[in-house]
Amino acid sequence: MSSQEKNSPPQQNSPHSIAEVSAFDLVARVDPHPRLKELREQCPVMYDQTGKTWFLTRYEDVRRALQDKTIARHPALAEKGSFVASFATPDVERDESETRLDSILFLDDPDHTRIRTPFAKVFYPRIKKMQPVIEQMVADVVAAAPDTGSFDLVQEIALPLPIIVIAKIIGVDDNRLKDFREWSEAGVHSLDPLRTPEQTQRMVEGSQNLHAYFMDLMKARKAAPRDDLTSDLMLAQAQGADLNDEEIATNLQLLLAAGNLTTTDLIGSGVWLLLTNRDQLHKLRDDPALAESAVEEVLRMESPAAVTARVIMDERQINGCPMSANQGVLASLHGANRDPDVFDTPDAFDIERKGPPHVAFGGGQHLCLGAPLARLETRHLFTALLEKYPDLYLADSEGAVEWRSLPLFRGTEKLMVNTGSHE
Repeated sequence: MSSQEKNSPPQQNSPHSIAEVSAFDLVARVDPHPRLKELREQCPVMYDQTGKTWFLTRYEDVRRALQDKTIARHPALAEKGSFVASFATPDVERDESETRLDSILFLDDPDHTRIRTPFAKVFYPRIKKMQPVIEQMVADVVAAAPDTGSFDLVQEIALPLPIIVIAKIIGVDDNRLKDFREWSEAGVHSLDPLRTPEQTQRMVEGSQNLHAYFMDLMKARKAAPRDDLTSDLMLAQAQGADLNDEEIATNLQLLLAAGNLTTTDLIGSGVWLLLTNRDQLHKLRDDPALAESAVEEVLRMESPAAVTARVIMDERQINGCPMSANQGVLASLHGANRDPDVFDTPDAFDIERKGPPHVAFGGGQHLCLGAPLARLETRHLFTALLEKYPDLYLADSEGAVEWRSLPLFRGTEKLMVNTGSHE
């Protein structure tokens, strides 16, 4: 089939908008993959007229767009009224004295590299140094979960674990952990472009509280450093890293909002995949060394981030489709990761899969900063979980699984499991 044929308008029963393949839609919320398959086969470069945004579903198109440095990241560059531009819409009225800073999630060069580079230089060694501590924290969270019966794995394990871990890495005092968790959970709404006014207010309050806390924490670590990430950043700043306190605080909040949500979703989706593919669960239970490849297969099958956004900065074509400057593009990570031109039997969950890398963490210079931490937590969680619950299975109750309604993401809000044998 030619590019022109492939990129003809979707057929009558195929998706015609981004909403139809996202958590906006009740069917796609439960399983977006059949509709993404239809688009990938019939119209891999679709233009959403309502959202004024292009949508890519082929692996090669997605990978090239993410690696192309001439395609911008900042949503404010997208044409007004487009779905991508909505990410840059101010949330609340601000004083003229207030500065609206963007995290590296949305920045382009030179600011992106200026800020990300010193963050990465301290963040990655910090994770490596704390690996034994993180492994113990995972074990403690699993040990605290119910020993027998039925429980919600999201609430008991997947939700609290990432927040506890990142708090320890950053250096949050134990007596502030409860507040820190509440503020962090409120920050998740920053990733929802269609949040309600109530959710926006909660997000703003949480963000303001976190910002104030981080500013106080940085001041304290400048005066008396400790063995944590905040102290690492203060030392880097003192040694000449081109970072101011506001930029550090803003990007610490990014680590919370993006990292907590996506790691929670990675854990939930991973356990769901194992429980619904019991042959793979048995493989992992019998050979814990497969945990690393199991995490990669979960990321390929159900990446927590469903899409990532970019902005075209000049006239060009992608797969034969002409695009204009300032048009927004959403690259479907889900669509790319199940492309049969790249992955054999793409809809099969195989924890021993070999082959090309997935794009679950994006690509190019915006490759997810927190990817190594998410992988580490989830790998240890799988091992600890199956060690404690070798016969874990999905609860039989109605509504045992509920999928997150947050658009552009994929994860379980509820995952009821049972600890007894149900083989």
